[in-house]
Amino acid sequence: MERCGWVGADALYEAYHDHEWGVPEYDSRALWEKLILDGFQAGLSWITILRKRENFREAFQGFDPHVIAGWGEAEITRLLANPGIIRHRGKIEATIGNARAWQAIEAEQGFDRYLWDHVGGRPLQTRWQTLAEVPAQTDLSIKISKDLKRRGFKFCGPTIVYAFMQAVGMVNDHLVTCPCHERVARLG
Repeated sequence: MERCGWVGADALYEAYHDHEWGVPEYDSRALWEKLILDGFQAGLSWITILRKRENFREAFQGFDPHVIAGWGEAEITRLLANPGIIRHRGKIEATIGNARAWQAIEAEQGFDRYLWDHVGGRPLQTRWQTLAEVPAQTDLSIKISKDLKRRGFKFCGPTIVYAFMQAVGMVNDHLVTCPCHERVARLG
């Protein structure tokens, strides 16, 4: 058995695939961080984000949405000058707005519960044989994307949301030929 074909031979990517991708995540703040990083990834490769992830965590105060929700132009200017992250004004501004939207959902029902309720609290299990079978988006990712946008989120289109769902284990999209498939399925 071999890893999912998207991994390649990069050690950082291998570690991410083997230990993080697809593992169910239930922490509200960690879920929000991952959704934000998936938004920053739009138009780029995920390995770019992985290589900058620690810089992002430092620049965004550990991705504490309560801190980020209070940010304004001074913090945007500081972040735009930081070469360790993706310096995209729209994505930075969206992160601040998304922190405020996260706070509303967190206060209402918990961001973790809000997300996991979409899949009945348990990861969806797929049995893909090849990467060509894996969709870029699904009816469910479209639904979640629309609802997140209605609640004020940005940079959360259906493709970003589906990549997020895969990464945080809401759906187990490890190929059945991957040694992680069954291990992750047991976690669900």
